[in-house]
Amino acid sequence: MNYILETCADSVQSAIEAKKGGANRIELCSNLVIGGTSPGESLFRQVKEQTGLNVRVLLRPRFGDFCYDNYEFRMILDEVRMFRKLGADGIVIGILNPDGTLNMEQMKALVEEAGDMGITLHRAFDVCRDPYEAMEQCISLGIDTILTSGQKSSAWEGRDLIKDLVKKSAGRIEILAGAGINPESIAKLAPYTNAKAYHMSGKVVIDSRMEFRREGVPMGIPGFSEFEIWQTSAENIRKAVQVLQEL
Repeated sequence: MNYILETCADSVQSAIEAKKGGANRIELCSNLVIGGTSPGESLFRQVKEQTGLNVRVLLRPRFGDFCYDNYEFRMILDEVRMFRKLGADGIVIGILNPDGTLNMEQMKALVEEAGDMGITLHRAFDVCRDPYEAMEQCISLGIDTILTSGQKSSAWEGRDLIKDLVKKSAGRIEILAGAGINPESIAKLAPYTNAKAYHMSGKVVIDSRMEFRREGVPMGIPGFSEFEIWQTSAENIRKAVQVLQEL
């Protein structure tokens, strides 16, 4: 089976762990805890330098919906241009209209700016109005990958739509299953959906190196500890690779 195991990473160490585990590709972002936002230039450079892996860069200016104002669109367009010049292998993008359809005008502009880079439509797909229409529009734009949970909270819950998308795409576009992906879910999803591409973080929670700890002073989202680090585990990636190799 020819498979792709993509690891979403928001730190150099996570990307290094992904490579150790045998991942084929990195989706690079910042702030994975809120679903990911655009990474900085330095993070990209270090990940490329330390891993040499195929790196697709998530371009998302903020947390929240995927309907962007003109300032935010210009930011994404500028980032496409910047990361293309920096040598990114691909970009991960998605823009919707208020009615839940793909914003074809803005998406077309991003695709044209991307040139020969690979392009993934991210999980904006999972909150769009009509997944089949969106898939055909992606194909018409020249987008090569759709990241999806099957419009459910996890890929296993959305397995029926993923299976149907794989069938209807007929090899014209890669269906990349994401959300709740781990070795156990891959073992069930692969034979059920026939999907050959999977997206996972493989994260574990690591204790902070801080010895002195001022408790009760949140820096961001209340309820999240400032002394926990979310990081990809090479072992989790290795187990997923092993499952795929055995299928």
